[in-house]
Amino acid sequence: MVDNFKDLKCPACQKKMTKVFMPQAGVNVDICLDGCGGIYFDNRELECFDEQHENIDEITKAVEGKTFIEVDETLPRVCPNCGAKMVKHFASGKKKITIDDCYSCGGKFLDHGELTKIRAEYNTREERDIDTMKMIYDTIGFEMEKLEEKNANSRAHRSSLKKFFDKMLNS
Repeated sequence: MVDNFKDLKCPACQKKMTKVFMPQAGVNVDICLDGCGGIYFDNRELECFDEQHENIDEITKAVEGKTFIEVDETLPRVCPNCGAKMVKHFASGKKKITIDDCYSCGGKFLDHGELTKIRAEYNTREERDIDTMKMIYDTIGFEMEKLEEKNANSRAHRSSLKKFFDKMLNS
């Protein structure tokens, strides 16, 4: 976990983000306090705040009483730390929360309110990981079933064609 010390622009609304020091984790998180309320976490910082028992008092105090602008959460985002295109993905196996992830530097951007939703969804990271693994397993199982069905249909179709051509050739 390496903290950045440069001024960052919000990937959602391009406003300057404010660094909020989180003493228990010893890191700064970047919050868009004058725009959309999104939060940027440097590589592995989110892991310090995504469980219900982890302290986010400073984040809560920073956003308390503020009104934030609406942003289009479907638009592509660029990492404010390294400039790479961020990738949207589900934060858990329940597929309710989509976050922006930078595969280049490991940063993560959450739109306003998503951290609270992530924390409310599961008690621990382990519960979230188990649910995510179940979702992956179910998806792979479903795809395997479709592939097996497709192959069975292909074999039946090839067999029918072979019989047809054999019959035509032997007539």
